[in-house]
Amino acid sequence: MKQMLNIALPKGRLGEKVYAMFKKAGFPCPSIEEPSRKLIFENEACGVRYFWVKPSDVAIYVERGAADIGVAGKDILLEYEPDIYELLDLDLGKCRMAVAAKAGFRDDTRRKLKVATKFTNIASQYYRDQGRDIDIIHLNGSIEIAPILGLSDVIVDIVETGTTLKENDLQVYDTIVPISARLIANKASYKFKGHQIDQILASMRQQMATTTR
Repeated sequence: MKQMLNIALPKGRLGEKVYAMFKKAGFPCPSIEEPSRKLIFENEACGVRYFWVKPSDVAIYVERGAADIGVAGKDILLEYEPDIYELLDLDLGKCRMAVAAKAGFRDDTRRKLKVATKFTNIASQYYRDQGRDIDIIHLNGSIEIAPILGLSDVIVDIVETGTTLKENDLQVYDTIVPISARLIANKASYKFKGHQIDQILASMRQQMATTTR
């Protein structure tokens, strides 16, 4: 029996795109392509086990060893700083982490800047580098309404198209960092299952090179 490689896939469209890359790399799993509510899928012949998890949880599964490899957004890696190997930028799920505020916003540096975000680590580091004194307001959803209701001066959040910001009369004032999906690996798994992981890594690099030609 082959050594099983455990792969954490982010639920949603990104996960489906990424699975297609794993399939091309020689690790197909037909059962994952069938309509189902199952979360775990195996193909013993190829020595692979996939499971769907919430995108923000992929890095935890990989760091803790429940998954050998997975795909996580750079935002998650920057925010939680998991102890993993970041192997490859897949150039998928592209967006950016940005500072946004109401149109006409001016930063009054004489007082603390109120920053609403769910990415408290990224926001803190960004303003620390600027030497700016801030008051972090941690929110989990509907961050766009915080400046409108006066809860915050600015927000730090992921921006994809900017449509939601425009619809709420907000605009981007600065881009903190570009975001995309990354192939990540558990450090111990890379040591003991390196051959399989390197096979996937080489194939994904080749696939990306082919699509960008």
